Amino acid sequence: MKVVIKKIRSTIKDMDKTLLFVSIAMIGFGLLNIVTASSREAVSQDVQLYHYFYRHSFMVILGLILAYIILKIPTVFYKNVGIFPVLLLAGYMILSLISASDIRGAKNWSTFGGQTFQPSEIAKVLGIAILAGLYDKHSRKLSSKKNKYTEIIVKIIVITLIIPIIVFFQKDFGTMVIQLTIFIGMFLFSPIRWRQKFETLGVLFIVLVLGISVMVSVKGYFFTDAQQSRLTDYLHPCNNYEDGGYQVCNGIIAINDGGLFGLGIGKSKQKYSYIPEPHTDSVFSIIAEEYGLIRVTPIFIAYIIILYRIMLLGSRANSIRGRYICLGVGIYIFVHIFINLGGLFALIPLTGVPLPFLSYGGSYTISLIAALALVQRVHIETKNQRIKIK
Repeated sequence: MKVVIKKIRSTIKDMDKTLLFVSIAMIGFGLLNIVTASSREAVSQDVQLYHYFYRHSFMVILGLILAYIILKIPTVFYKNVGIFPVLLLAGYMILSLISASDIRGAKNWSTFGGQTFQPSEIAKVLGIAILAGLYDKHSRKLSSKKNKYTEIIVKIIVITLIIPIIVFFQKDFGTMVIQLTIFIGMFLFSPIRWRQKFETLGVLFIVLVLGISVMVSVKGYFFTDAQQSRLTDYLHPCNNYEDGGYQVCNGIIAINDGGLFGLGIGKSKQKYSYIPEPHTDSVFSIIAEEYGLIRVTPIFIAYIIILYRIMLLGSRANSIRGRYICLGVGIYIFVHIFINLGGLFALIPLTGVPLPFLSYGGSYTISLIAALALVQRVHIETKNQRIKIK
């Protein structure tokens, strides 16, 4: 036991302390708020008051165990492993799609060992690591004007598209948008020559148009009625209260009721059956209602610090894969924040994605902690190399 503790302390010593402590503080704050945000839901589901708190705590522990494993794996592993892990996960997701039943209109859940989870969340972090490894492994070829690298581009396109396409058929539009944003963002900043980037994006655009055309001709629609409603009515959710705008409208009411200083911890009104599952995607509305806009300011400051440290560690990385891992994780966290809060504030359509560190959710929590562990592993390698050079 002493040996294990000693190894953990040694690992923590090499990590970026600012990123580590701010992340821990946000995870802790999220756990505490899940207790109050889920209280009404616990009663309605006839479970004990701390049911969601205990479950989320368990997922945090699993995430920390996975994080420790990731911290011990050199990032060169992702450079040499190839795209097989992504294809394996894609195959599993296809099998799950065939056998899965709809949960809130989507088929994005799988069951393993009696527990449900979302493979699409795991795919975000796995895709970041594998793409970063590919860009590192083939960086010279990709930036050269003399070499032809069609095979490499095909591998990159497969990773970029195969998971989002499966997720689209799972009817999880928000997750698909996030995955495409991460992977295309990494592609745009990749060492590939700009001419090749534009040609590749042009081909993908043609494929996209053809795919939409085929789907519309076969099914008669591309977006479901619920998705179309979210896309067209998000600017005036309270005017469309009965037909889908109730969640955003009640979220805005909660934020407005909270005012500057909030109603007090545990005194939210909108969590009582007005906002569905308030401890998940709409958790910020409950936090703002109870704490007030001034007291939630530290949340935004914490997000800025976390994103800044990830980008800074990426700029200092001693490997190409390290830079792209940090870039991908930074995009991953930022897009989740933007889509979640943008939907709650009626700036963009509400798509139902978790808010980093604050939303209840097992698969996303584990994946988020794993993503932060990847960044910390990059920092550890950079720090250790500098020590050896000195």
